[in-house]
Amino acid sequence: MDSMELTGRDFDRIPRGNVRVPVVEFASLWLTAERALDADPKNWAYFGVAQTCRWLACATVRRVNQKPRLADAPVTRRFGLAHEETIEAETLAAERLLWRRPVPQYLESRPGWLDSVVATLEWAWRRSGVPPLDVPAHSQS
Repeated sequence: MDSMELTGRDFDRIPRGNVRVPVVEFASLWLTAERALDADPKNWAYFGVAQTCRWLACATVRRVNQKPRLADAPVTRRFGLAHEETIEAETLAAERLLWRRPVPQYLESRPGWLDSVVATLEWAWRRSGVPPLDVPAHSQS
């Protein structure tokens, strides 16, 4: 699992139509997820939130010893910029996977990942529920 070092430029580039919550709240969640992942890099739940935020933000992922590339969709692994149609399709795919039985084996080895992806999409895209992580008050400004 990777983490990102975020800058103000990353937040400025978040496509406003890709999130239906205030962009500052989305940016605060994304920053919180990246910091949590830095502190606990094997936590699949933190990775699910961070991965989904990166994709929604159309972020460039910079991996060690690899060329920078656009973040891909968390469930479908679709490459390319996230936009209204692909975000809705990804949300539906995540929800279908959440209820799939039997549970795919790869999900069993990623505890909390899918729940975090679904919760992030539900909150940021559908404006349903609460942020999937507690965002410290000082991060919201």
